[in-house]
Order: sequence, then C-alpha cells, then structure tokens
Amino acid sequence: MPEVVLRPAEEEDIAEMLALYAPYVVQTTVSSEYDAPSMEEFTRRWRTYTQKLPWLVCRIDGEVVGYGYAAPHRTRAAYQWSVETSIYVAQEQHRHGIAGAIYAALFELLTMQGYYNIYVGITSPNERSMKFHKAMGFIISGAYQESMYKFGQWRDVLWMGKSLRPHDGAPQPTVPFPEIKDSPLVTRALNQAVEKIHF
Repeated sequence: MPEVVLRPAEEEDIAEMLALYAPYVVQTTVSSEYDAPSMEEFTRRWRTYTQKLPWLVCRIDGEVVGYGYAAPHRTRAAYQWSVETSIYVAQEQHRHGIAGAIYAALFELLTMQGYYNIYVGITSPNERSMKFHKAMGFIISGAYQESMYKFGQWRDVLWMGKSLRPHDGAPQPTVPFPEIKDSPLVTRALNQAVEKIHF
C-alpha cells in the first residue's frame, strides 16, 4: 500500500504545491487567475493564510498529490466566522478520495476553530465539481452571472455553502489555527480523514 500523509503544509511543500496549482491556472477556468503566481507570491499567500487558517497538504509516497486551504470569505468584521475553501488535486490522482479527505479534515479543523460557514465559488459549467460539493454537504447559495472573463468567454460563478454548526446565539471569537495545530484533536482529525483515501 502507498504511504499516505495528510498534514498542515510547511514551507518545504510550497514549490510542489505551486507546481500542482499552475496547470489549473493556465489550462482551466477552475482558477480565476490568468498567470500562475510566482514562488514569492505563492509563499506570501501561504504565510498570510496560515496565520489564522489551515492549509493542508496530502503526500502519497512522498509526492504532493493535493492540497487545500481556507481563506477569509470577506474582510469586514461581521464576516469573520465565514471562510472560502479551495482544493487542488493532481490530475492523475483524481477519483482516489483525496479531495474528500482534505475537505473532511478541513470541516473538523474549522469547526474546532469556531467557524460557522464555508463557501466555494465554482466557475460554470463544472458539473463534476457541483456534484462533488453536493456530496460533501454544500448547497447552492447563488450565482454571480457573467462575472468572470477567461479564455475569451464570460462565465458565471456558482456559489455553494455549507454550515458547520447551528446559527444560534452570538458566536465566540475564532481560534487561530497555529494555536491548535499540534493538538491531539487535530492529529486525530487528519488521521481519520486519511482513511477516506482509497486506491
């Protein structure tokens, strides 16, 4: 059996994660970027997001095959309990449950931190991503019609959302991920998520 590791991303993972992400930028409408970010820019993003939120990497036999992270949904104060998520898996590693495992871990970690909502924007058409997110518990929240222009065409962006906990009462402040990163609860959540990966 292959060796599978799912853990918080470290600086040593950045080059491989960027190499995995770049084809999504230049070949697909999954990313809204036109050009793949530089190593410096990608490193800046990782450093910025991981000050508060989880960024996870999956390695199989030592090779990065997928990664996923949460980012702030909006920057103003009233949105601080909502995040957006992104997950990227190497094209040759699809259908092994890697994205589902990363999401399962993110759901657990973000709940531990005190977040309430996860949102994801899906460039239309992308029926496979829609079905996957529905299977992960997301529901359609709305769409930004013809809001993205890429590869010579205007495209809709469908928004889907998932609640992590009941919306009753005033929320408590969220806990920065570095404060729980090394806890046994996080380790258990990551190990349980790995069990969803299959070959």
